[in-house]
Amino acid sequence: MPAPSRSAFYLTNLGLPLLLAVVTFLAFDLTELDRWLSNLLLDPVSGQFPLLHDAWFEKVTHKWPRILPNWTGEAALIGSLLSLIWPLLAKYPNASITRGLNKARISPLLQFTTRYRRDLFYVVVAFALCTTVIHYLKSHTSVYCPVETTLYGGSQARVEWYQNFRWFSEAGEGRCWPGGHASSGFTLMALYFVALRHRWQHARTLLVAVLLIGFVYGTTRVLQGWHFMSHTFWAGIFVWFTSFASALCFYGRPALQARPHAVADNLRAGAYA
Repeated sequence: MPAPSRSAFYLTNLGLPLLLAVVTFLAFDLTELDRWLSNLLLDPVSGQFPLLHDAWFEKVTHKWPRILPNWTGEAALIGSLLSLIWPLLAKYPNASITRGLNKARISPLLQFTTRYRRDLFYVVVAFALCTTVIHYLKSHTSVYCPVETTLYGGSQARVEWYQNFRWFSEAGEGRCWPGGHASSGFTLMALYFVALRHRWQHARTLLVAVLLIGFVYGTTRVLQGWHFMSHTFWAGIFVWFTSFASALCFYGRPALQARPHAVADNLRAGAYA
């Protein structure tokens, strides 16, 4: 079965996210939909978000979930470093350290990291770039969180991101747009592009799972009043563009849309490159 055309590839990976960005901008940033949704979450008696100061909810939905993206990034970084060891040891198969690693059954792990070195480095770079992009947008738009604004008892004025955007300087002390917690979940999109490169049959299921994780991460912060709903969508959009651009640089378009047997042949040919 032939691979999708170039135009279909970019329509799916660039066109649809751009369309989502336009829809998000029109539906949320130019309307009061964000505020309307947040108002539905307010306690009618106190006028506050009921979960704002709930320590257990904060721990379960904000602190613990960070383990998943953090450990993924750390594992990829450690694997990237380990991938540099085996090619050096393979030159000296009779050396005592090489024999010792073989005896301890550590060499298969080193061989595995070497075989998938490019994927490990891609995950590290994609995670780092996504974090950089999100932090850049936060500091160069200076959007305050809902509970920090006068809308919900805070002292700061509500400002949309496009009203305060600065290219080359920080716009202020606000750090709420896009959603940081949501973006940490969305960074796992990098695994989708690795799966796509290897033509894993469950790649789309993985993508759906990652999108769900990012959405849940972001929504829990909306329930606490720390974000508007649109912040989650924007986080997913920017993380997608960053992960996709990184994947293109690491793998190239043909690898991301190659037929399954073509990918397998390429991997076998460059297994220990």
